[in-house]
Amino acid sequence: MSGESAGSPTSGMALLVDDFLLYLATERGLSTNYQLSTQRSLETFYHWLEKSPGIVRPQDVTPAHITDYLTHRKKAGLAAASIKLEAVALRIFFRFLLARHQLRDNPAENLPIPRIERYLPETLNRPQVERLLESIDETGPFGLRDRAMVELLYASGLRVSELCNARLENLFLDDGFIRVHGKGAKTRIVPVGSKAREAIERYLAQERPTLISKKSGAEVFLSVRGKKLTSQRIWQLLKKYAARAGLEENVYPHLLRHSFATHLLSGGADLRIIQEMLGHSDISTTQVYTHVDASGLKKVHKKFHPRG
Repeated sequence: MSGESAGSPTSGMALLVDDFLLYLATERGLSTNYQLSTQRSLETFYHWLEKSPGIVRPQDVTPAHITDYLTHRKKAGLAAASIKLEAVALRIFFRFLLARHQLRDNPAENLPIPRIERYLPETLNRPQVERLLESIDETGPFGLRDRAMVELLYASGLRVSELCNARLENLFLDDGFIRVHGKGAKTRIVPVGSKAREAIERYLAQERPTLISKKSGAEVFLSVRGKKLTSQRIWQLLKKYAARAGLEENVYPHLLRHSFATHLLSGGADLRIIQEMLGHSDISTTQVYTHVDASGLKKVHKKFHPRG
């Protein structure tokens, strides 16, 4: 990097961070968003190190440096969840350096990961979901597309990015499934309920052909210009339909994913099945839904999902 002395921690750490990010992308297959988040965390750390005397090489970093850094970030007002992400990034980075024989000892080996309060996910109840869906006029402009999108978000618990990137070749409507490419380049198969299948079929037959342009790809949901819809546009559409339905709740795409999981669980579906459908790598992420409603994949979905 220009303007940096050869012996500064920034120059040496920057190269190692680049190697680490390449490892995350090529060997671990982690998402671009995760890589960017990790890069920001590590860059903030090694720029902070420049102000610490006696640190010339990564080998000079001690557990006390890392603890002092995280304390500094907390005093600067960083949220507990963000501090936890930074602590995890530092732990796996120094573990990587140790494995690559860049360090003799790992200064982050015993770094405690801050515990954060787990907030219960917001959800819509079933009548509210029905009101949202029924607020979409299928006879209006893009009504078939928008109904199909919202039905699929709720029926299959997709992330909004997964909905944007859904492609025709990954739809198996006759079999009642969609192949989803989720976080970390992981692929999963998720059931699509009968109501969503019918809505998607109407859209594909009647409206999508009118949206196709020379710029169109194989994405299922197209914009007025024939390109794939953006996450921001889907947020805007949900806000519009929520207002039309008279819903006072803050309605956003992930709210339908939360509602999908909660309604399956309250209907009696097994938590491991819900974990698989959501694409959670850790069951503890899915377990949060057990606090929301205490009250063979396709069969489970059809039996327990209200629109299966």
